[in-house]
Amino acid sequence: MKSLRKINLASCCAVLSVAAASVHAFAQQRTPPPLPQPPANIAYDLILQNGHVLDDKNHIDAVMDVAIKDGKIAKVAPHIASSDALKTINLNGLYVTPGLIDLHVHVYAGTGERGSYAGDNSVPPDGFTFRVGVTTVVDAGCSGWRNFEDFKDRIIDRSKTRVLAMLNIVGSGMRGDKYENNLSDMDGEATAKMALKYPNVVVGIKTAHYTGPEWTPVEQAVIAGTKANIPVMVDFGNNHPESRPLYDLLTKKLRPGDIYTHMYSGLRNEQDPVTMGPSKAFIDGRKRGIYFDTGTGGGSFKFSLAVPMVKDGFIPDSISTDLHIGSMNGATKDELNVASKMMAIGISLKEVVAEMTSHPAREIKHEELGNLSVGSVADVAVLRLEDGRFGFTDMVNGRLDGTKLLVDEITIKDGKIVYDLNGMEADKWDAPPDPNTIYAYRWTTFAPRIPRPRPSDNERH
Repeated sequence: MKSLRKINLASCCAVLSVAAASVHAFAQQRTPPPLPQPPANIAYDLILQNGHVLDDKNHIDAVMDVAIKDGKIAKVAPHIASSDALKTINLNGLYVTPGLIDLHVHVYAGTGERGSYAGDNSVPPDGFTFRVGVTTVVDAGCSGWRNFEDFKDRIIDRSKTRVLAMLNIVGSGMRGDKYENNLSDMDGEATAKMALKYPNVVVGIKTAHYTGPEWTPVEQAVIAGTKANIPVMVDFGNNHPESRPLYDLLTKKLRPGDIYTHMYSGLRNEQDPVTMGPSKAFIDGRKRGIYFDTGTGGGSFKFSLAVPMVKDGFIPDSISTDLHIGSMNGATKDELNVASKMMAIGISLKEVVAEMTSHPAREIKHEELGNLSVGSVADVAVLRLEDGRFGFTDMVNGRLDGTKLLVDEITIKDGKIVYDLNGMEADKWDAPPDPNTIYAYRWTTFAPRIPRPRPSDNERH
């Protein structure tokens, strides 16, 4: 009996060994082959040819070629030979800019919390970025130190868009009046500690929507920003001109380099009632080094402020949307609509591009972004400036007519095309095969799929 048990045990072990070997062999055969490598004499993956390059940081405003290699900007020059690249796209008549940065969005979606910017009011970033040339967004305070790590796991780590964050000074984040008016949950020390834990992702502190007369939200935000060496962005909440005047905010409470958003809202004495230009608070705040951001949102932009203030020379430091489920369907719509609106008011194309690239990068102290310097990450927006008759609206449903509209043709993130409105990088379906198509994974996310080996019937069993 004992010998029979030994025989059966040995047989079982043998069967298990064979089964394990089969699984291992199957797994090995299912491993995809290595990606084909291009010839050594090919210098670049992609050349963007004949586009008008606007790169504020490098003072480029001219027709140039841009070469990309291994996800980085490799060369910017008047002419780069097509034979040096696997793929060349002719962009004659289009503008080539760094990937756009939207400094003020709300993208903490997916929690299921009703009526909350840490929930249903936010939008998933990848659905609203690449199609308008935006490669980087900054979530403006949806999460605080208590729920930031959930936001990071749920959105930041899963998005193709580069998502950076400003922590709300309220520990529970932007979840409605019950939370945002809780002075006891405004903790500069705890907020700074979380910001310092994730220095490559947390780029600022946000205070917003506070209805009371106290300075506590601003003061605690400045404590956090100072300890973490990052800027504070202020949505100044309800207006309290006697106890919490805008002038004191911009000249005493905030530091040089901090950011005032919703600059053209008219809700907090931003405009001089006599001159109709910027208030003394704005004028002295800018002299002190405060940055001013559009943050147009669903109820934070009026032509009655923007038009005379721009005419007076008080233009934004940065153009942002305050994108959420309301603003994306209202007057704001998206980053390029806001930029086109500012052009209709009187700001040049060159300036609005700077306000969506190098300027916001400087404001969040990430100047590795927002430029086309050799060696920088290859985030690129290819824009078409359309002529026609276009209408732009504001928070009170006033309309301003314009003749120019920016449209995104191609968006490149980390060196690969992630959006292509008109298939400019694609070959015609009936054209002769391009031998470089096997290397397309190097310049586009739309590369043909490389066939994977399929197991035989014996291997399946």
